Amino acid sequence: MNTEILGVIFMYATVVSMAIPLGRYIGKIFNYENTWLDKIFHPLDNLFFKLSGIDPSNEMNWKEHLAALFTINAFWFVISLFVLTNMSWLPLNPDSNPSMSWDLAFNTSVSFVSNTNLQHYSGETGLSYMGQLILMLWQFISAATGIAICAVVFNAMKERTADKLGNFYSYFVRTCTRILLPIAFVGAIILVFNGTPMTFEGKDTITTLEGVEQQVSRGPAAAFIPIKQLGTNGGGYYGPNSTNPMENPNYLTNILETVFIFLIPIALIFAMGYVLNRRKLALMVYGVMTAGFLCLVIPSIYFEMQGNPALVEMGIAQDMGSMEGKEVRFGSAASAYWAINTTSTSNGSVNAMHDSMTPLTGMFAMLGMMINCFYGGVGVGFINFYVFIILAVFIGGLMVGRTPEFLGKKVEAKEVKIAMMIALLHPLMILGGTATASFLYASNPEAYAEWLNNPGAHGFGEFLYEFSSSAANNGSGFEGLGDDTPFWNITTGLVMLLGRYLPIIGPVAIAGILASKKYVPESAGTLKTDTPTFGILVFAVIAILAALAFFPALTLGPLSEYFSL
Repeated sequence: MNTEILGVIFMYATVVSMAIPLGRYIGKIFNYENTWLDKIFHPLDNLFFKLSGIDPSNEMNWKEHLAALFTINAFWFVISLFVLTNMSWLPLNPDSNPSMSWDLAFNTSVSFVSNTNLQHYSGETGLSYMGQLILMLWQFISAATGIAICAVVFNAMKERTADKLGNFYSYFVRTCTRILLPIAFVGAIILVFNGTPMTFEGKDTITTLEGVEQQVSRGPAAAFIPIKQLGTNGGGYYGPNSTNPMENPNYLTNILETVFIFLIPIALIFAMGYVLNRRKLALMVYGVMTAGFLCLVIPSIYFEMQGNPALVEMGIAQDMGSMEGKEVRFGSAASAYWAINTTSTSNGSVNAMHDSMTPLTGMFAMLGMMINCFYGGVGVGFINFYVFIILAVFIGGLMVGRTPEFLGKKVEAKEVKIAMMIALLHPLMILGGTATASFLYASNPEAYAEWLNNPGAHGFGEFLYEFSSSAANNGSGFEGLGDDTPFWNITTGLVMLLGRYLPIIGPVAIAGILASKKYVPESAGTLKTDTPTFGILVFAVIAILAALAFFPALTLGPLSEYFSL
């Protein structure tokens, strides 16, 4: 078997073998069971709560949880905006990088607040070390808020009637100290030993093989990179992200960073099974997500390893596959695997340029973001999937004449309406934004010439990808797009805000409403939701909604480009 394929299989097997015990560990944290890190971090947690004046034992209802999430996000958004617009005179700026314009600072702050990390700037030249550190802090905060709100949904899914669903601040702090920080620290140590910079000194001057002196940016990169992967943040310390050899030096670090993308999203599925004591339900969810992921990743790897069909017709051999925009040290298979990993989650980091992928691989990357629940981002991936469970429960109940119930709670019109609105909101933001950009460009191509280097089907694909990435809080891009303009900074900023918070509000509201209902034990008339049959129904609901919403747009973009080769 091709060694590249063996490498891909090894990476996926590694992440699953680590995610299962990690899921059990996360479940214990959500259940407040004793873990081996309690002795280290319990005093630190108490210090945080003492300084903030927060009582972690004060339980909240679902509305109070959302209020806490928004309070944390708003507070740090203001701080981030201040730092980014004043970097030029703030400390930790040895390379004298300039401050950001207001629209770019708005876009960047929203991007990191929303766990998107869409970067309309080049990391090492667009930020001071102070700016990098404030965004690194946001990578912890945004990931922890996503995981904490997922813990609230897990709590609401328990088989009892309850209005109080734990304490958001407690979930948040425990996620930071007991999950994100320890794993990120280990990842940073591995990167340092493999050559990733970790310093506060400025640029270094080196002499290249050609005998020319060149300045190379450094900084606290090794601390930044693990949490960008682990928290499905994805923002690169350097402009080229993990294609840069200092951010991703070799195949070993490529394995580490790839595993980190999927680790917590998969672990949270098994954490749900532990918290609810429903292993079969967790396996059903994992099975549907994995089936969807495989439908995207297998053809992507195939097409990238086959090479560019236009070059094949010219008789140009591509023994290594389509290597345009890829790093030789990773190869075409590992690059395609990363591309679907990063777009099936809300990670968005890259180890190759997605704009250079073959058309169908670009389409599968877009589909990962359009569907946005095949593993998904930390916490919010399962929350997005929860919406489709509710819809499938309702549809399945109607089809077979069973009571639409989920975990002992009757699913009624209110919950289904909320779920449907959230399911339709995602394509509305993607297609509405793409339509607006396309209309402006088509009406006056000369005025917006800086947007596109590749007009036509690929240019339309660049528009579609950018709004798909923003709405899915992904952050990757077809980088042929000239996106550092007021239009793109403001529109994608607004889409990122809506794409982050409305899909959280809806499922949390559904979970809170269901939790307050009377619990009814399962009976012969209850639709079973932990079976392969129900899993097939959920998969069908996801596939049908995605096809109806996005197939016409994909036909105008990557499919048209593919058939024109």
